Amino acid sequence: MTRYENASSRAEFTNFSFMRAIRWRSGGKARAGSRTMPVTRKFAACLLPALIGIWPGAAAADLTLSFGVYTSDKPSSMVTQFRPILDLLEKSLTEIRGEPVKIRMHVAKSYQQGLDDLVSGKVDFSRFGPASYVTAKESDNSIEILVIESNKGSKVFNGVIAVGKGSAIKSIADLRGKTFAFGDEESTIGRYLAQLYLMRNGLRLADLGSFDYLGRHDAVGAAVGGGRFDAGALKESTYKKQVQDGVPLRAIATFPNVTKPWIARGKLPAQIKGELRRALLAVTDKKALHELQADGFVDGNDEDFAFIRESMLNNYLFFRKGSDLTADASKRRPLRAKATRDE
Repeated sequence: MTRYENASSRAEFTNFSFMRAIRWRSGGKARAGSRTMPVTRKFAACLLPALIGIWPGAAAADLTLSFGVYTSDKPSSMVTQFRPILDLLEKSLTEIRGEPVKIRMHVAKSYQQGLDDLVSGKVDFSRFGPASYVTAKESDNSIEILVIESNKGSKVFNGVIAVGKGSAIKSIADLRGKTFAFGDEESTIGRYLAQLYLMRNGLRLADLGSFDYLGRHDAVGAAVGGGRFDAGALKESTYKKQVQDGVPLRAIATFPNVTKPWIARGKLPAQIKGELRRALLAVTDKKALHELQADGFVDGNDEDFAFIRESMLNNYLFFRKGSDLTADASKRRPLRAKATRDE
């Protein structure tokens, strides 16, 4: 949580030390009714503000913020990824506020803990994946987007539906009766957006031959490229890397996803939210941004994630048999139940 070092405690110490020095010079403790007492107090009252001004650190009200992130890799790798950008933010916020600012990093052990840490106020701001943000917003409507990571100046990056390079499959319609590999069961791209895309193009679970959730994006690419599945959904950056590494894949469709938002807890003071937003938008350090696989930050708001929310709330329709695709709010998936995967 945000911690302000109270300047008044330093002032009290200063006042005590100063009064003690005055009393020593007046020959000891001032007696009640003596003329020394009012003079000493009046002298101290006049000089104390000036003394506080020159006392080292006396007027500084240091700000310590807590940044939270859930682990998608080992903790040391998370520190390597985020510490450079947090160091830049410390420097920028210190200049903006005119006082020392420190940012402590808290790496949650799970997606659920990371979500709970922000909603409960244990951390001041976090960086989430799109589906995790939607889940957190459902739990606490007061949380607020600070910025969204930029992908070549855009808030959008793509998911891919891929098949084997030599496959006869040319379009989504050709997937009817075929085997399909999804990513994690709580993945934005690997499940929710992929299933929404299939549904919008006339396919639901019953139209596939079989399916499975393989967890990671690279596992999906490897399984499709190796012939274990006819097709699969994965993020575009993983697809491109695997193709470059020689995995025999071919994309037959792409669909959009929103880049990752940086989010503040609801009760973080508005001034600090504004300063954080200003500092993030000003980041241009290529090395620090490279660690995030971003090229900067752009403004964003909750509306940017409307289609992510739709894909999650109406996901049950993908599993419905028959031709009825009418949304039924009573059967929507409760988003408060579980945190969701990164991408």
